[in-house]
Amino acid sequence: MQTQNVNVALTVTGRHVEITEAMRDYAQKRIEGLHLDYPKIIEAKVILDVQPHKKRHIAEIILFCANHITIEADTESQDMYASIDETISKIARRMRKHKTRLLKKHRPRKNEDIHHLHEAVFSQEALEAMAASEEAESEDVHEEIEPVIVHKENYRIRPLYQDEAMVDMELSEKPFVVFKNAKTDRLTILFRRNDGDYGMIEPEV
Repeated sequence: MQTQNVNVALTVTGRHVEITEAMRDYAQKRIEGLHLDYPKIIEAKVILDVQPHKKRHIAEIILFCANHITIEADTESQDMYASIDETISKIARRMRKHKTRLLKKHRPRKNEDIHHLHEAVFSQEALEAMAASEEAESEDVHEEIEPVIVHKENYRIRPLYQDEAMVDMELSEKPFVVFKNAKTDRLTILFRRNDGDYGMIEPEV
C-alpha cells in the first residue's frame, strides 16, 4: 500500500510573487503527505498567485497520476499557506472519490449512465426562420454587448475509455471532457446533463 508519494516531479510557479524555498518546501511536503494508495502521483504542478490590491492568495495544484488521471483544484484566500492547505484537502477528497468510483466500476449496473444524442438535420427554411426570429428579438434591445473571449487554455486530448473520461470529469469538475475514445478510436465529447447523468457526442467525420 502506497502511504506516501515520494520522489514526485514537482514544479512550483509564481505569478506576481517570488517563490521562496519555504513556499516550495511546504507545497512539496503537503503533496508528498497525501496518504492515499491510489492513484499514484507522477508529476505535480503548483501555481501560486498573489494579487495584493485584492488581498487574494490563490493556490492551484495539478496532479498528473498513473492511468492517465489528472486531478486539479484551486483555492483563494487571504493567506497563501491556507490556500495550499485547502487545495490539498480538495484534491484528497477527489482522490478518494476516484477510488470509490473505481471500486464501483466492476459492480453490475441496471442501465448505462451514458446517453447518446440523436442527430438532427435542419432544412434551410428552418434555419432562415430561426435567424429571422432572433433578428426580430434583437430589435427590442437598445444596446447589444458583444461577447469576448475571457479565458483561453491549451487542451490536451488523451486516449480514454468512457469510464475513465467520467472519472476525469468528476475529479476536475469540468463541464465537459474532449478525448479520443480508446475503444472506437474516435474523437468524443462527454458532458454533464441537467439530470445528473452524462451525455456523449461522437462527431461524424
